[in-house]
Amino acid sequence: NLARVKSSISIAKGRGARYRVGPELELPGYGCEDHFLELDTTEHSWESLADLLSGDETDDIVCDVGMPVIHGGVRYNCRVFVLN
Repeated sequence: NLARVKSSISIAKGRGARYRVGPELELPGYGCEDHFLELDTTEHSWESLADLLSGDETDDIVCDVGMPVIHGGVRYNCRVFVLN
């Protein structure tokens, strides 16, 4: 899914967008009923986010991506906002 996210950001930037919104749980590509509860899904999402942030895709555009986040031992379906 990371390639699709990057492509979507590129298209949005090409069309002059300053804010790009992705769907729920976009990075792992799973719904809450599928692999959401697997630790691997959360870990891979963080790896994908790190990859996204290491490039220039998010330069000059606010990107809203969906991914699972574990905080205090509880898994949440979150939105992550990134820029530059």
